[in-house]
Amino acid sequence: MEFSFTPEENSFRSEVRDYIAHQLLPAGYWRGMEGEFDQDHFEFSRLVARKLGARRWLAIDWPVEYGGLGAPPIQHMIFKEEAAYFMLPGLDMGIGGITWVGPTLLLLGAEEQKKRYLLPLASGEEWWCTLYSEPDAGSDLANIQCSAVLQGGEYLVNGQKIWTSAGHIADWGLLLVRTDPDAPKKHHGLTLLMVDMRTQGISIRPIFSLAGYHTFNEVFFDDVSIPVANRIGDENCGWHSVMIALAFERTAGVMLTAAGRRLIDEMIRYVKNSGVGADLSTDTENFRPRLAELAIRVEIARLLGYRIAWLRSKEAVPGYEGAMIKVLAAETFQQIADMATRMMGLYGQLRQGSKWAPLEGMMADMHLNAVGIPIAAGTSEVIRTVLAERGLGLPRGA
Repeated sequence: MEFSFTPEENSFRSEVRDYIAHQLLPAGYWRGMEGEFDQDHFEFSRLVARKLGARRWLAIDWPVEYGGLGAPPIQHMIFKEEAAYFMLPGLDMGIGGITWVGPTLLLLGAEEQKKRYLLPLASGEEWWCTLYSEPDAGSDLANIQCSAVLQGGEYLVNGQKIWTSAGHIADWGLLLVRTDPDAPKKHHGLTLLMVDMRTQGISIRPIFSLAGYHTFNEVFFDDVSIPVANRIGDENCGWHSVMIALAFERTAGVMLTAAGRRLIDEMIRYVKNSGVGADLSTDTENFRPRLAELAIRVEIARLLGYRIAWLRSKEAVPGYEGAMIKVLAAETFQQIADMATRMMGLYGQLRQGSKWAPLEGMMADMHLNAVGIPIAAGTSEVIRTVLAERGLGLPRGA
């Protein structure tokens, strides 16, 4: 089987890499995986998104009429790989705007919805968040209680959401609500809506990450009116819609894999310059073989990403394939960050801004950020259940 890229694909990769490294990012830029929504950095994130949108790179594989270039999915994969390798902010227009909101709308949205929402997404103008989880509904997403009652031509929404990434900067949100509390099965009474985050009755409370960044939020809905035209699909059919959105969401493992490759490269440079583990007789923690093993895992995840690009070229929704790369990339990234801090000893705990921090303190941030990655978009336990049932065809447990 031939895994090589075409000359055109290699040329595009070089173009993206050169533009990001030499024209887009300031010298010495390093923000890591969080911080792009913090007040001090969000304007730069917005600037980056608009510049990428002007080139039609944000959603390069979307149809031209919706802001893309109609390019093959592998070309979008190449762009995401290179951009995530540089930890570029503004890639997803909030959390999920490009990765799963857009693809879900392309597949399920009405034509009016596509024209209204996809163009501002692809141009880098409107940012999105995802409003799924609640205090009593996370892994068991069908347990949500945030209610929406249809009154005339509007839904009246009341309830709470939690862990809403980018909710404080988002223009729009993808909102899962309960529209039939008497449905015989919990997942039968759900509906997926799009909500303007500036609507009266919405209040937002910040939740700071372990690394100290304002990424997450609690969001409260108090008699919030949402037009019925903002519904995706039919009423009470939201479970099907959100499962498609989650399938696309888990393909974000493609970008996480590229970020992991960046960390591996940084650690290789660190080892060469510091001599850590150079003497195998004193390498008591087996840094060298462990680093090699993690590099292999990153390459496996990368190939899974190419498989997803191939599936998208066939206009297929990546189901268990997205789950595969998500769990592998998330756990590998966490292992890389953990090993990196061990290799650096006590210096590995120093954050950005300290002159003594190795690699400008990037690994300390990565170590803190990585704690939640295997939980987001479905815990590793839930993902493995998805793989067992949908990938291997095993029966459901009792």
